[in-house]
Amino acid sequence: MEYGAAAGTRRVPGGLQGAEDVRYPPVAEHGLIGDLRSAALVDTRGTIDWYCCPRFDAPSVFASILDADRGGSFELTADTPARTKQFYFPDTNVLITRFFAEDGVGEIQDFMPVVDDSREAGRHRLIRRVVCVRGSLPFRARVAPRFEYGARPHTVRAGHGQAVFETPGLTLALTASAPLEVAGPDVWSLFKLHEGESAVFALDRIGGDVAPRFCPLSEAEQQFNATVGYWRRWLSRSRYRGRWREMVHRSALTLKLLTYAPTGAIIAAPTTSLPERIGGERNWDYRYVWIRDAAFCVYALLRLGFTEEAEAFMGFLSEHVRLEIPADDGAAGTSRGTGPLQIMYGIDGRRELPERELSHLEGYRGSAPVRVGNGAVGQLQLDIYGALIDALYLYDKWGRPISSAHWESIGEVVDWVCDHWDQPDQGIWESRGAGEKHLYSRLMCWVAVERAMRLAQHRGLPVDIVRWGRARDAIYRRIMDHGWSTERNAFVQYEGGHVLDASLLMMPLAKFVSPTDPKWLATLDALGEDLVSDSLVYRYDPQVSPDGLSGDEGTFSICSFWYVEALTRAGRLDEARLAFEKMLTYANHLGLYAEEIGRTGEQTGNFPQAFTHLALISAAFNLDRALG
Repeated sequence: MEYGAAAGTRRVPGGLQGAEDVRYPPVAEHGLIGDLRSAALVDTRGTIDWYCCPRFDAPSVFASILDADRGGSFELTADTPARTKQFYFPDTNVLITRFFAEDGVGEIQDFMPVVDDSREAGRHRLIRRVVCVRGSLPFRARVAPRFEYGARPHTVRAGHGQAVFETPGLTLALTASAPLEVAGPDVWSLFKLHEGESAVFALDRIGGDVAPRFCPLSEAEQQFNATVGYWRRWLSRSRYRGRWREMVHRSALTLKLLTYAPTGAIIAAPTTSLPERIGGERNWDYRYVWIRDAAFCVYALLRLGFTEEAEAFMGFLSEHVRLEIPADDGAAGTSRGTGPLQIMYGIDGRRELPERELSHLEGYRGSAPVRVGNGAVGQLQLDIYGALIDALYLYDKWGRPISSAHWESIGEVVDWVCDHWDQPDQGIWESRGAGEKHLYSRLMCWVAVERAMRLAQHRGLPVDIVRWGRARDAIYRRIMDHGWSTERNAFVQYEGGHVLDASLLMMPLAKFVSPTDPKWLATLDALGEDLVSDSLVYRYDPQVSPDGLSGDEGTFSICSFWYVEALTRAGRLDEARLAFEKMLTYANHLGLYAEEIGRTGEQTGNFPQAFTHLALISAAFNLDRALG
């Protein structure tokens, strides 16, 4: 039978009912699992409410986090009142959700086996192993896929411990050791386990050369051990031995989960349209490769000793990110194009990421619109060139020497930056308003030229040192002369303005200004007064610096970690350590961070966010080193 894609929840024994607020757990009440190709969010109730298959940017199969009625989910929970706790199996990305009930204790072990490039990689197996560890416990499961973001009808057929959900573009097979029952478009299971007993549910993508295959208890045990072994072997390569090892390693494991193994791409986050403010319109799709984010990821991973990941990303750049120098329109310093690089790419390197709204989905807690694709792809953001070339510089220093082909590409980019750094752009925060001459963009253009010059000198590479040096010095003078506001006694967001911006915290981090320079210390104090609240940092005030969107937002977690690092470099170690320890209290129960933190400490925005975790790694590394 075929069922409509928008079918809602159904009333069955023990099932969920209605459309109450509790249908949407807090963003922070989730853990992440994945196989380096796709990922799923599991909430503390045991429900998978976000899963895209077969890759991060594919249409969702489960998306009840964006619409509890139409999105689809995979519920698996104790069928009796129970308290729950969630943790990661130590040093892995295997997620454990525990249920504490009057008559027993049970747990769900959620994981996705990580396999090589064989046909098994196309299976994208998602295993949910249920174990009763004390007493006895009843469980219920409801598997309710809603394909293509809840817009594509599917057929379901079941028999002999298996159910197959099928659409023209995707077929999923559910196998289970517990009894299955078809109920409309969904599959249900009610079962009871006694101490020492277990049950297994496995969801596979099938089709082509991937045939249906059951997952017996013994195979689930073997794949559990293999997955634990994989993550522990990977993490053992870390060189970090500092004070905050647990948080740093959880951040590293999260960054690895956000890596797309076939190309080496690193996505910004595995979700789309989780709102920056409940009920607001600041809802974006982050399942792509931002040159800025990915370059910072390379920096963080190199710091920890994960050179293979850095090398894989360099491979992504070489193969998929093609330089396209736009034609000048004849006026000096202007260009008809946006630059030789886009700010973001698809995980396969594609350049077209058209943005559209999914009006049939209500959004997380009614926060519409839900968007897929990202219209910022065509923006001019000049800071990406500094982030990219700084990453290449660090890769050459700590990883492997860059190739002659890489140097040719760097030369083309830097030549372009020398000609075009003095343009208005949309800035690091991707404003949807009018372009400005952002200080941070100037700063990172300076970084692009300065790091390239340093690399050329270190390696003895050919370069027009006079031309590059002239551009580097011109950018420096422009920032010092026009980026400083005597009225604010601080550096400001853009030329001619008086607005502060947390991206200025990168000035000493990028080695543009001494961390104890009087002008910088005055700016640090001004940022602390205007944008810092209990160690949390707002990126700017949208009420005085319009960004083309309505509403306000929470504090930006990456900026809070930048603040820690800026305090560290300024020698204010007691303040830095306190701010860092406070930031750690805002992590969720698993050590994960969304993009922002709201006024009452709730996590908002896409989750978990790579940018935040890489900033945590950098702050921890530098603070730990300064404390000695």
